[in-house]
Amino acid sequence: MLASRNLNRQLYRLFNELILNILFVLADIGAVEKKGSANDTENKPPNSVTSTAEGDAAGTQKPKIKWSLNDFDIGKPLGKGKFGNVYLAREKRSKFIVALKVLFKSQLQSAGVEHQLRREIEIQSHLRHPHVLRLYGYFHDKTRVYLILEYAPQGELYKELQKANRFDDKRAATYIAQMAHALQYCHKKRVIHRDIKPENILLGLKGELKIADFGWSVHAPTSRRNTLCGTLDYLPPEMIESRPHDEKVDLWSLGVLCYEFLVGKPPFEAEGHSETYKRITKVKYQVPAYVSEGAADLIAKLLRHDPHQRLSLEGVMKHPWIQKNCTTPIPVLPPGVHLPVQ
Repeated sequence: MLASRNLNRQLYRLFNELILNILFVLADIGAVEKKGSANDTENKPPNSVTSTAEGDAAGTQKPKIKWSLNDFDIGKPLGKGKFGNVYLAREKRSKFIVALKVLFKSQLQSAGVEHQLRREIEIQSHLRHPHVLRLYGYFHDKTRVYLILEYAPQGELYKELQKANRFDDKRAATYIAQMAHALQYCHKKRVIHRDIKPENILLGLKGELKIADFGWSVHAPTSRRNTLCGTLDYLPPEMIESRPHDEKVDLWSLGVLCYEFLVGKPPFEAEGHSETYKRITKVKYQVPAYVSEGAADLIAKLLRHDPHQRLSLEGVMKHPWIQKNCTTPIPVLPPGVHLPVQ
């Protein structure tokens, strides 16, 4: 029996490696066809750089002291962000598939978000959870910063939501359970995400959820924060009302996310910002008749004006609607070790 399980695990790893390499080859062919020439460098990072970094793209060997772009084969663009692009890449030595996020220093400096990037790197590089996107390492040159990230083959969740318009109970409950488990892990590490939304979530090889963007996250050992941050439709009342906040802001955002999964739009969406603010502070929203009673109950228990009255993440995972509809096992999180205070 044990030998059979070991063989199955080995076959599964080999299958995953094969699939990822096929994906990379297809992506590389597509990128060459699109460019029309191997010498065309448009929308492609520079070919050489020397810089310092931490991490190992393979995730199985000792941390490497220095990374450079020469360590990677670069494939097709995976996405475009405000400060740069994300590319499919393969670490040459290990053949390990990653996503390489390329950020332009000039744009980061103009927006005044260098400290935000440093915090994102510091926090995300310490997190190890199946539903949190791994940050393996980083390096930089004179003009760019490169983040070596876990590759999520099924792409962006918000695009799946756009295609489906809204998710059914089973899919929504499964995603919410995975998100709750990941947030529980983050909170045990004293990390508050503060910007939960579909655009910041990716999907792994088996369709599992991956929290991907920690740009607004904070390591908060002192618990209470005052910064207004995040996305308008997902802001909790305490942020809008300029009150101190803690990890319970993520509980509110989880309720908004659950609503958007089931309805296709956020609950407090309005034509103008001021009206959205007003709806949030009054917790004024309507649940369509097609949303099940169990789902509506969970949403109502998360969207509470008083943060202390919001359902805990453990309560979310034990909620009857989650238990009934979640299609994947919900593991018990072992006690975590807090991140060191920097």
